[in-house]
Amino acid sequence: MGNLGMMEILLIGIALLIFFGPSRLPELGKSLGKGIQEFKKASKELTDSVKDDVTTTDKDKK
Repeated sequence: MGNLGMMEILLIGIALLIFFGPSRLPELGKSLGKGIQEFKKASKELTDSVKDDVTTTDKDKK
């Protein structure tokens, strides 16, 4: 998590609890998890696409 310590994470959690309330936190967490999952999927697809292009280009040069 970079340079975030336990106190910083706790402070962020308390701020989220104050701003959004306990009823919206599970919904926010679920949305954040889905967003991260979609980002990972898109970045993997992009990486795979670039690797395929590099492999195809290498085969064409031989």
